Amino acid sequence: MYDLLPDLCDKYPNSVTVLPPIFQHFGGSKNFSGEIVTVKCFEDNSMVKQLLATPGLGRVLVVDGQGSLRRALLGDMIAANATEQGWAGIVIYGAVRDVVAISGLTLGVCALAACPIKTEKLGKGDINVDVTIENILIRPGMYLYADPNGILICNQPLSLS
Repeated sequence: MYDLLPDLCDKYPNSVTVLPPIFQHFGGSKNFSGEIVTVKCFEDNSMVKQLLATPGLGRVLVVDGQGSLRRALLGDMIAANATEQGWAGIVIYGAVRDVVAISGLTLGVCALAACPIKTEKLGKGDINVDVTIENILIRPGMYLYADPNGILICNQPLSLS
């Protein structure tokens, strides 16, 4: 584990947007990054499950769960599948569950909180649409970087070399 975000913010001060410090780390990987794929849903993780069952190719899923903490949009089985499929991380503007199991995976997982209640599977939600988290626009194809200092997004991949 290392402090990546401070260095990226120093090198690219006009290119990065830092998300508000409202997210907690739940996954076993505290440092993760990748190209963003998005899901927008409300208390239904059908699209999250569907997408994380496909090859991740080192990407990061950003889920706009509209901040709901009443149902968990990610649990241990879907997270384990995401790891097997090669996803680098998942950021959920909402809740997760099975946090002990998720902490043992080599996957970055950030969310607002934990909630033990699963979602209903109604097949609702949108994949690869623009989402807004705390008034910050996040588009598919942007890049996300996360470490224990927080989460930032930008329009292009960044390098410290």
